[in-house]
Amino acid sequence: MNKKQAIERLNQACMRLFGCNMDEATDKQAYKALCTVLRNEMYDRRRAFKKSYKEEGRKQVYYMSMEFLVGTSLRNNLYNMGLEKTFTEALKDLGQDITALYELDPDAGLGNGGLGRLASCYMDSLTGLDYPATGFSIRYEFGIFKQQIVDGWQMELPDNWLQMGDVWLVPKEDDAVEVRFGGEVNEWYDNGKFKIAQHGYSTVMAVPYNFYISGYGTQSVNKLVLWSAKLPQSFDMAAFSRGDYVRALEQNTMAETISKVLYPADDHIQGKRLRLKQQYLLCSASLQAILREHKKKYGTLDNLPDKVAIHINDTHPALCVPELMRLLLDENDYGWDEAWDITRRTLSYTNHTVMSEALERWSVELYKEQMPRIYAITQEINRRLMEKLRAYYGNDEGKLNWMAVIANGEVRMANLCLAACHMVNGVSQLHTDILKEGIFHDYYQITPERFINVTNGIAYRRWLGQANPELTDLLRELIGDGFLKDANDLEKLLKYKNDARVLAELARIKHDNKVRLANYIAKANGVKVDPNSLFDVQVKRLHEYKRQMLNVLHILHLYNQIKDNPNGPWQPRTFIFGAKASAGYIRAKQIISLIVAVSNFVNNDHDVRDKLKVVFVEDYRVSLAEIIIPAAEISEQISVAGKEASGTGNMKFMINGGVTIGTLDGANVEIHQQVGDENMFLFGMHADEVENLWRAGYDPNRFITPELRRVLDMLTSGILGQRFDDLVASLTTNRFGVADAYMTIADFNDYARAQRDVAAAYADKTRFTNMSLVNIAKAGIFSADRSVKEYADKIWNL
Repeated sequence: MNKKQAIERLNQACMRLFGCNMDEATDKQAYKALCTVLRNEMYDRRRAFKKSYKEEGRKQVYYMSMEFLVGTSLRNNLYNMGLEKTFTEALKDLGQDITALYELDPDAGLGNGGLGRLASCYMDSLTGLDYPATGFSIRYEFGIFKQQIVDGWQMELPDNWLQMGDVWLVPKEDDAVEVRFGGEVNEWYDNGKFKIAQHGYSTVMAVPYNFYISGYGTQSVNKLVLWSAKLPQSFDMAAFSRGDYVRALEQNTMAETISKVLYPADDHIQGKRLRLKQQYLLCSASLQAILREHKKKYGTLDNLPDKVAIHINDTHPALCVPELMRLLLDENDYGWDEAWDITRRTLSYTNHTVMSEALERWSVELYKEQMPRIYAITQEINRRLMEKLRAYYGNDEGKLNWMAVIANGEVRMANLCLAACHMVNGVSQLHTDILKEGIFHDYYQITPERFINVTNGIAYRRWLGQANPELTDLLRELIGDGFLKDANDLEKLLKYKNDARVLAELARIKHDNKVRLANYIAKANGVKVDPNSLFDVQVKRLHEYKRQMLNVLHILHLYNQIKDNPNGPWQPRTFIFGAKASAGYIRAKQIISLIVAVSNFVNNDHDVRDKLKVVFVEDYRVSLAEIIIPAAEISEQISVAGKEASGTGNMKFMINGGVTIGTLDGANVEIHQQVGDENMFLFGMHADEVENLWRAGYDPNRFITPELRRVLDMLTSGILGQRFDDLVASLTTNRFGVADAYMTIADFNDYARAQRDVAAAYADKTRFTNMSLVNIAKAGIFSADRSVKEYADKIWNL
């Protein structure tokens, strides 16, 4: 598409939508016209791509995830389709500024953190590599919440991303499918065939919305299908006629609640019920759509595993297992053994965490109440599983209970996936080893060939090419543009190590990015930070195991040191945090409150303000990450060893030249293998040392030095403007069940040592910039392209 064609299409779209030409349009009108032109272009490419892969009979992958943290779409699509320059110039000729239109593009916040962003990165890479792929999730009306800090406390506000973001969605109401909840199931035999009938159920219609996904440097376009919940009959006329107006709308409102909000709080039964409904809606609607399309083409489901791969991204879509069995048994008259064979060969599963709360468990009572037929199938899966396990392990009841899908009044979703899926993978080498030797060891012993590792990767063209254009241009100049299709080409940068001109350019680009972030912080927080200071960044989901607390304790320790010796040779530092805490996670919210209190305390102290600044940037999201990550010099990846499955933030910082301070946890292990001791700052216990300390009986009070005691006392003294007794108690006493569950105290001293090493390295600008260069050069292995190819070859057989 050339500039003339772009202008013509923009004017046509604007006239059709708003009755005016682009040069008369408001920014919002221009934005919607531009997005419509791009969406239509992607639709045309999608049709051509779909036609080609169907004619070739290619196998397709369907990626099931409760989260897709897409972020903004406008620039991403222009960049991927090679149209950014064309439309920038076309809009300029029409009197429109593309930068202003970028600012209108909302983050599609359909995710909470790394899990959802990974899913989106994989969809980008699958498309760029020309694999036929469809993502399935829910069209959350409000997505992840907007975060606002009020008096130091996180408040959750609705994120109405559809107000502008609906321009990217194509509703397909004719393709709606029925999903049934509740009721009762009758079972009988008819001429030797097992039959069931469900009655007394409530029906929800799942309406699909297509969200097109472009890939870099390709004509291929895939789609993300987002389901929205509706009632078949949306208005109770009888109730309205008798004056009961609320009741007339009540049922529809209750149905639509299913697709209202991502991850409703589940610390009460209503929240648990809603989450379970969300998961079943996703799985049932998606599988019905997949099977309908497959039968339309092939006329049978016998070859489903040969033509379809369905991937379960973490345990949230684990209901794919019994739901696929239900559709095969009840709707398509397969026998159990045939259905089980098809199900096993079709489904695969990625585990993303060893954290117990993420290995979902549902009460039998709730599970059966909402999905009576699914419960019956799950019971039968468990019965047959127990027969096989007894044949292998004998009557070891402890082991059998641990491996059961149903036990102790619970349905265990991870075990459901382990019982059924033909392949199971972890997301970093350490994480996979922990799965094999730890929580999934008993399953691994029986079928070790099912367990493999696929280390996570990132859509680096977004996180480098789009987020850091100056660095991308420098790389093009130095090593050519081959790295934009093959990230391994980044390694060619190593020949410029110690090259004074290149190091100076890298330092200048980093400084420009820091200035951009400093300007954002001044506007958003009203805090002036010095771009010449060291930018030390920790942005990620707020969870205790990620140990934002460790970072804060060290900041106060550093504050005390500066106060004690104000004329010392201190390296000026700016510590930057960004994080959202789940709405019901009070401890995480307390940690945010502490960070904000420390920020106010430190930033208002005249003795340290030129040497130390602390900033909490509210409402962390993808578009904000694209500003923060290119500016970061130190990347905080400080989870307790053995808890972070992989991480992908660490990879995004690395490819932008951020140097990691971290434990040997998750993908940090593989980053260390790439860059070595001399190009990152390691500290803390290893995973086996953490485990051994727990077994020996960990007492955090034995590790508290006078310096750390001084910091802890600050938290309870009121000097920060409020007291944080609960946080200190969680670190030092058994009042909360376990003292210091993530060993913040045990690792503190070594973390402080590593931070001193950071200051020493940063003082030598040549050394530190060389470290940055090496990190960029060695980041290619963490491309999502590499990850997706491994999934395609080892798991999906594409």
